Amino acid sequence: MSTATPPVRHQMPPAARKARRRSAVLGVVTWIAGIAFCMPALWMLLTSFHSEADAATNPPSLAASLTLDGYRQFFNGGGGAEPWPPLINSLLASTLSTVLVLVLALPAAYALSIRRVPKWTDVMFFFLSTKMLPVVAGLLPIYLFAKNAGMLDNVWLLVILYTSMNLPIAVWMMQSFLADVPVSIIEAAQVDGARLPTVLARVVAPVVGPGIAATALICFIFSWNELLFARVLTGVVAQTAPVYLTGFVTSQGLFLAQLCAASVIVSLPVLAAGYAAQDKLVQGLSLGAVK
Repeated sequence: MSTATPPVRHQMPPAARKARRRSAVLGVVTWIAGIAFCMPALWMLLTSFHSEADAATNPPSLAASLTLDGYRQFFNGGGGAEPWPPLINSLLASTLSTVLVLVLALPAAYALSIRRVPKWTDVMFFFLSTKMLPVVAGLLPIYLFAKNAGMLDNVWLLVILYTSMNLPIAVWMMQSFLADVPVSIIEAAQVDGARLPTVLARVVAPVVGPGIAATALICFIFSWNELLFARVLTGVVAQTAPVYLTGFVTSQGLFLAQLCAASVIVSLPVLAAGYAAQDKLVQGLSLGAVK
């Protein structure tokens, strides 16, 4: 009479158990850090659905009744002015400046990575050095220039400024992306008679498409969120969305619920752009990371 052999239980090695516990602890810490990082945005979203009386309580109440009054007042011009012109100005300045940055940065990055100009490292350092000057240090000269040129309160001035501000960052990012483009495919296109514009548009751009998308998204976010130049150089006609948000801080006090509702609306274009390009953003930021 045979007896069944009990199954052999393989015990996990101590090193594997230790690595598994470490991974679990790291996962918990990551979740806690992620939630803590998102808490201000979540709190702003919750406050936007409160009344002004509930939003001003200290400490704030999580069980306060929810209302859409903040959003109604935003769309009805509760901040003292219509919200649509600032939103359109921000969209126009951010989009046009981003397009100009890409048009200028792609040939520059091509010259610095594939067809490298002499002393290209010095050129890259020059681009980087332009970001070392504090923005406020150049505010007065730019203001005087805009005043003498009659360009104050003009959205086209913001387009020029945002283009010049984001161009060094775009060149640095795209130079690293283009450095990974195989030279053989460019040479093959040139053998077939393709000129430089054709090479850039039909050969280089499709290969580094994720990198271009990542660069465009970052430049768009920087332009959309810029406040200092827009606050000083614009008035009513070219007012942007961040400047419009400052109108909720008045001598009568801080309209917190309306401000949070307006902030949510102003953040939606950036969130939508980031969501639409999230796969390209991840590919672009990791392009060339693994050889």
